[in-house]
Amino acid sequence: MEIIYLLIPLALLLVGVIVWVLLWAVRSGQFDDLEGPAHRILMDEDKLPPAEPQRSESTDPAQSERDSGGK
Repeated sequence: MEIIYLLIPLALLLVGVIVWVLLWAVRSGQFDDLEGPAHRILMDEDKLPPAEPQRSESTDPAQSERDSGGK
């Protein structure tokens, strides 16, 4: 029966610490964005390969001959 005199204050102290940590976490913004990190995992952030430069002149001699009018 004497152990209850030790356990009740320890339990109240533990509850007080838990409440203090919870309030600290809420005030410091730990629970502001719960879904953002989960969505960032799913977003594909791979960089696209560089686009090939567009050629202004054709490398096909037949095509360039047609473009110049056959001259």
